[in-house]
Amino acid sequence: MQEAIFSRMRWVTVGLALVAALVVFQLVRIQFGSDTGYFRDLGAEVSQQPREFAPARGRIFDRDDELLATNDVQYEVGINPNFVIAPEQVTRVLAEALGKPESEIEAAVASNDRYVLVARPVTAEVGEYIKRASATDGINLNGVSLTPIAHRAYPGGVLGAGTLGFVGYNQLNNQVGYYGVEGFYNDLLSGKSVQGIEQLVPFDTQPNPVPAQGADLVLTIDRDIQFLVEGILKDAVTRYGAQSGTIVVMDPKTGEILAMASNPSFDPNNYGVSPLPEPLNSGVTGQYEPGSTFKVLTMAAALDSGLVNPNSPFNDSGVIEVGGAQIRNWDGGAWGAVDMTGCMRHSLNVCMAYLSTSMGANTFYDYMRSFGIGSKTNVDLSAESPGHLKVPGDPDWFDSDLGTNAFGQGVAVTPLQLLTAIGAVANDGVMMQPHILKEVRNGDASHTTSIQPLGQPITADTARTLSAMLATSLETGEAQDALVPGYRIAGKTGTASIPVPGGYDETQTIASFVGWGPIDDPKFLVLVRLDRPSASIWGSETAAPTFGVLARRLVVLMQIPPDDVRVQMAAAQP
Repeated sequence: MQEAIFSRMRWVTVGLALVAALVVFQLVRIQFGSDTGYFRDLGAEVSQQPREFAPARGRIFDRDDELLATNDVQYEVGINPNFVIAPEQVTRVLAEALGKPESEIEAAVASNDRYVLVARPVTAEVGEYIKRASATDGINLNGVSLTPIAHRAYPGGVLGAGTLGFVGYNQLNNQVGYYGVEGFYNDLLSGKSVQGIEQLVPFDTQPNPVPAQGADLVLTIDRDIQFLVEGILKDAVTRYGAQSGTIVVMDPKTGEILAMASNPSFDPNNYGVSPLPEPLNSGVTGQYEPGSTFKVLTMAAALDSGLVNPNSPFNDSGVIEVGGAQIRNWDGGAWGAVDMTGCMRHSLNVCMAYLSTSMGANTFYDYMRSFGIGSKTNVDLSAESPGHLKVPGDPDWFDSDLGTNAFGQGVAVTPLQLLTAIGAVANDGVMMQPHILKEVRNGDASHTTSIQPLGQPITADTARTLSAMLATSLETGEAQDALVPGYRIAGKTGTASIPVPGGYDETQTIASFVGWGPIDDPKFLVLVRLDRPSASIWGSETAAPTFGVLARRLVVLMQIPPDDVRVQMAAAQP
């Protein structure tokens, strides 16, 4: 009986041994045999996760392919709690690298979520620190995810900052362009995100598939002109004690913006370091009452409507009543017998009010609307303001506005809006669509922006006549510092009162100048605006000299021959 029991136990033992051998054989076969892919696939499945990946943002270039905005690498740091093996080491290293409390990292490690975002973005230096720590003997950072992300970089720093805008993160932690070109063309620059698979370990894994980069943009901006403009504007703001300033340079024949500068500015690489200037880009957002530069449009309407010609006489008595309000000249004086060129040379408010009332409200405001006053230019920059033009029938319009609007009081414009309107005078009566995008490059495809006229508010004859009048008034007036030796320049000064509750500021002004040249073949159109200059309140003593400094540099930088040389060159052509 006992022998039978021992016999059965031997057979049980043998059976168990055989089963164990079969299990070991099967494990070895699976691990090293034809089914190795099973564990590989299983490992891949648990160490990967689906995720949406954003492409690298498109770059931005100036008209000569000089780089204005590009990308460098930063990182997103995350934790995959299920894969953390050494929580103390992960907590210590990440807290030290990121400057975060250890309690915050501990909470992420203990989370039940599959993935916890710890920090985004962090610099390349921080990312390299975490990589080095991971490679150190005895430190186990399993479960830490370090994903490279494109970071926006601006090689020029403050150069063109207000026009370019900047890139930040929205509430969903996605990169978004704000203001300027970055904001207006955000969708083109951002490209399309893709759904892919992220490898949780090791570091620096790439998405699969890799998303295509956003489109590159080529702007109409000339980097050299932009640099020149910003330097001259900064000097002018300092020299004349201005609170702020704006300069816009445009090609009047195409509407291309060659430079646009605001001061004070900011560094888009570090936009969060200090409060951003307000407005960020005063060229398209900074509404103001233009003052006497607006007289260019009033005279254009009077000439074009046939009311007057350059030699039409006017007897300036120093005062005119419009809608019950008495309008006087800027100096309170009476200039007596003058012609229309004299009205522009002496910048007579009374003459302008006479012209607007003689045209009548319907004609005057029809011309102003045809010049785009009170409407956005629809330039391809974000946050553009429309300005403001009151017209008969509006609840805030009064009969006296017909007189004051004629010399730029009670009407609001942006620098770009006024420059676009006056561009019609510089461009044979044709007003061009202002734009800053020259070309879109998306992979192998490209698209060039077409030149678009906005309309023709005045005839070519009117435009040429007024340009000549403004050149003469500039040459014989007080703003001699705006002249450029060897070139005939047209221009107009402005000294605008600043609205305050109950009326206008009696001590501070906005000084401005609009000019273009050479008048027979304009290559540049410039607006200079200085806000609240303390050295002098007059545009002729602040903005006009600033224009002169800029224009004398522009003709050299743009390689524009002097008038007599161009005449000789034209005569020599067959």
